[in-house]
Amino acid sequence: MLVGSGRRPLPALLTSGLDEQISLIVDHGNGVPGAMRERVLLVHQVNSGAVLDEDFAELEGLALSAGALVVGRVPASRHTPHPSTFVGSGKSREIAHRVQEQQVDLVIIDQAISPVQERNLESAVGCRVIDRTRLILDIFALRARTSEGKMQVELAQLKHLSTRLIRGWTHLERQRGGIGLRGPGETQLESDRRMLGQRIRVLQKRLQRVGAQRGLRRRRRKRVPIPTVTLVGYTNAGKSSLFNRLVSAEAFAADQLFATLDPTMRKLQLPTFGAVVLSDTVGFITGLPHTLVQAFQSTLEEIASSSLLLQVADDSDSDLREREAEVDRVLGEIGALDLPRICVRNKIDLSGRAAGRVSSGNDPATVRICAQSGAGVDDLLAAMAEVLGRGRAARVLRIPPEQPRLRANVYRLAEVAAESIDAEGHWLLQVIVDPTVTGRLEAQKDFEPCFWR
Repeated sequence: MLVGSGRRPLPALLTSGLDEQISLIVDHGNGVPGAMRERVLLVHQVNSGAVLDEDFAELEGLALSAGALVVGRVPASRHTPHPSTFVGSGKSREIAHRVQEQQVDLVIIDQAISPVQERNLESAVGCRVIDRTRLILDIFALRARTSEGKMQVELAQLKHLSTRLIRGWTHLERQRGGIGLRGPGETQLESDRRMLGQRIRVLQKRLQRVGAQRGLRRRRRKRVPIPTVTLVGYTNAGKSSLFNRLVSAEAFAADQLFATLDPTMRKLQLPTFGAVVLSDTVGFITGLPHTLVQAFQSTLEEIASSSLLLQVADDSDSDLREREAEVDRVLGEIGALDLPRICVRNKIDLSGRAAGRVSSGNDPATVRICAQSGAGVDDLLAAMAEVLGRGRAARVLRIPPEQPRLRANVYRLAEVAAESIDAEGHWLLQVIVDPTVTGRLEAQKDFEPCFWR
């Protein structure tokens, strides 16, 4: 799992120091062997009412994605979280009994808890405790494949670790007043904080350079008239399966949460429109750690620069509206809420609904599909061409023969459908343009001798 969640016994972590804890983050494994699967107990607490089985579904999916073996669930209900243990003394005793009875290695809380609550609950139940945030960070560490993805995850983990640093040195004395009571603990903690801060600053500088490179690539793409279509949506909605269906790719797709982390881009030909760049991105989830959103800012900016969003959702999900509201919240946080979009309701094989466009008058358009079988995909492609084609028109541009460089720039900036030469030797280029492309063309140097027909 994460730092302190251990591919090794806890005492080794307590005596290894911060440098080894950081190395565990950097060198996270690619999976969990079956013999090493940790036995976990899930805890979900609500403010009022009873806890339903469905309330554990997402947390259990996250635990399974992290390679855990779920051996039990503990529902809890409190009007306000207990300031010391989050769940209260009575529920702590119940969890401790379950830990002993079922030989639990790890307790996972489905809400974010403070470092003090985490430490006190660990003491009360007799095993390690992590919250939803640490679990999500661990899954991201498992999924990261590119150098940028690994740096982003490491940065988010280190920021989370910085608030829990004291836990790694519980075997040392604490520096207190009085003769004979001064120990090395406080000095070591300060040294670790400096070490941690230095690593965070190094990662932030590297990610800033990566962000600048992404910005440069985005500006280059804008000079080429190929729009970008980005798949977004709640995790495990079928984005990667749809991506593979549309572009005949082999991106990793699985029935698990956060199967995809690093973005993937491929070229796609839309009927009656032309070429677009299709991008598959990481899925969103309720309670997505804020540090993770910050760390992945440069990646998420790719979404904000898209020409069209395909918001994929599971049509069979009973919490569909809540899932879409959470996606809207993250899109609003990264400045992408007002972009053109198409709502794609996937997995109609599970919901039993018919494939196709729900209503041509809807805005945004809604299309029901099955990415596995391909049902409804043709309707989706037609809807994409329709939305992207709004404002586009075919026009003829007349370029004098002494302007070959301008002709080359037209091919670079616009989609040229046909070319001919008139009796006077002028190039007649039939171009497909929208207002943005038209503005870029008319801003070119020496455009004055040209005119539109």
